[in-house]
Amino acid sequence: MEKPFSQAAENNKKPILEVIGQYFENSELILEIGSGTGQHAMYFAEKLQQLYWQTSDQAQYLKGINRHINEYRKFNLGRPLTIDVTQSKWELDHCDGVYSANTSHIMSWSMVEKMFSGVSHVLDKDGYFCLYGPFNFHNHFTSDSNESFDKMLRDRDPDSGIRNFEDLQALAESQGLNFIKRHDLPANNKILVWKNE
Repeated sequence: MEKPFSQAAENNKKPILEVIGQYFENSELILEIGSGTGQHAMYFAEKLQQLYWQTSDQAQYLKGINRHINEYRKFNLGRPLTIDVTQSKWELDHCDGVYSANTSHIMSWSMVEKMFSGVSHVLDKDGYFCLYGPFNFHNHFTSDSNESFDKMLRDRDPDSGIRNFEDLQALAESQGLNFIKRHDLPANNKILVWKNE
């Protein structure tokens, strides 16, 4: 069977790496929440060989991720764990960095809350949480395309949609995560970075 492929993941992997490389340069174990096609995991593990990149996703996506990992010849990329953020206990109990891309807007808000809670429990002190995707600021869309994308998401699932930064920040603060920086990336996407302090 063919490997799953996302053109968006192919397009954004380099600019994402330029940002997360700053935060994960001294890390040993990174948990990726929602590895999707596995393309980011393959690329980041190849470029950040000083660390171990642990993939994860819901059960239905694991076969596709494994098809990518089957072609990887180094030893710093972990086969995917089954992690559903709604679970009270995850298959990994600690890491010193967390990365997640394009997840918060396809989850319900209660799932976003559980993701942040889970991150705060597994992330070591002084570890970074890097969250990539489209976000609103002060309840305003950053582009017409994001507004259209949000409408498509909500038509498909009323519980999903582009999240407001201020709501995410309040959630992060409630879990002891300190906001560090917002990075602007191509295609009206951002990386939001929090630190577990």
